[in-house]
Amino acid sequence: MTLDKHDRALLRELQQDCQISNQALADRVGLSASVCWRRVNALEKSGIIRRYSAIIDGTAAGMGFQAVVYVTLTRHESSHLQNFIAAVERREEVLECLATTGDADYHLRVICADLAAYNRFLEDFLFQLPGIANVKTNLILKEIKSQAYIAV
Repeated sequence: MTLDKHDRALLRELQQDCQISNQALADRVGLSASVCWRRVNALEKSGIIRRYSAIIDGTAAGMGFQAVVYVTLTRHESSHLQNFIAAVERREEVLECLATTGDADYHLRVICADLAAYNRFLEDFLFQLPGIANVKTNLILKEIKSQAYIAV
């Protein structure tokens, strides 16, 4: 699907407020309500819009500890990779898991209630996974820019 200026406008508006009514969305982007609905539906069906979600303030929700965790595996054995990925996908503390180049194989963004909860995450979970060679933690001191959406 090729995005035109109307599709891009719809995506920008939906990223700002995915609960906006169809009529309000149509008014904001200068389309009729029926055309707006058809375009949004096409964006969903094509997979460009994967899902809708709420963006939570972690501190306000009692999850004040955040870290970026660099994980290196001992070797890239298929069973270790599959195990690691499946285990990380199941953990609520892991907001993001990115396979990367460079010194670490994976970068995790982890959120917990506090340092004690993070220590339990490490000791009871991450350090127990087979194939983990190295784990480095960088604490997030302050969020300067967090963008849960992409520029379109």
